Order: sequence, then structure tokens, then C-alpha cells
Amino acid sequence: PDKKAHARSWDAVLGLRCDLSIEVPLPGFKVYDLSRLRPLMGIASQWRVGDDVPLRVNGQLIAWSEFEVVRGRLAVRITELR
Repeated sequence: PDKKAHARSWDAVLGLRCDLSIEVPLPGFKVYDLSRLRPLMGIASQWRVGDDVPLRVNGQLIAWSEFEVVRGRLAVRITELR
């Protein structure tokens, strides 16, 4: 198949908005805790760097990923596409 034609076939959808979410369980997290969140505030979890976390687009599981630290910032690396 023609690579340019394949790339053009994605043009119609590349600009569509989508919701990307990474789900991390927070045992014991309460509505009160949610109400006290502020920008740049950290949240303690039992998830560790390197543990698999589900990555969803518009609610659909599309991949498994893991947290890692890149240049002092928390990042997510995709480890398995579904």
C-alpha cells in the first residue's frame, strides 16, 4: 500500500478531540481529599514507578503503561497496545 495514501486516510480524524485517562487507584481517598486538591499538589498512592497502569481513550482501554521519571517529571511509557 501507498504510505502517503495511508497517512492521508488518517487526516480526517487526527484533529478530533479525545479524553485520555490513566487510572491509578487511591485507596482511602475521600471526597474531602478531592475538595482540598490544589494545582501542583502531590497525591500519595500505592502505585510505584514501573507498575502497569491502564491507559484509556474515551473510556476504552487502548494500552497498558507504566510511570517513569524523565528529567525530574512524572511520565507515562506505553508498554502494551491493545
